[in-house]
Amino acid sequence: MARQALVKINPKDYKKGDLIRVDSVIMHPMDTGLVKDKESGKYIAAHYITNVEVYYGDEKITWMDVYVSVSANPFISFYVKATKTAPLKIVWKDNKGEVTEKVIDIKVD
Repeated sequence: MARQALVKINPKDYKKGDLIRVDSVIMHPMDTGLVKDKESGKYIAAHYITNVEVYYGDEKITWMDVYVSVSANPFISFYVKATKTAPLKIVWKDNKGEVTEKVIDIKVD
């Protein structure tokens, strides 16, 4: 299932050495497996993000292990130092094998 993921950076052009604030959110239920469906009374199967990886160009610059306790539609914010013109790619993986990627271009003057 393709999930919607949003990544925002401002401004769009940077000088070498600038810090870029990256705000991201992925639409994901983050079900713990401990909640019952109101209609059927059965437990909703666990479905949550397990890790997030961030690449700048071809280099993995950071990663995060995520656990079931994170809220639905998690918002993650971090900073990247602008060193080159290259794509910034964020990859979210969940416990059911779903992978969502979002790529934005970073332009450094």
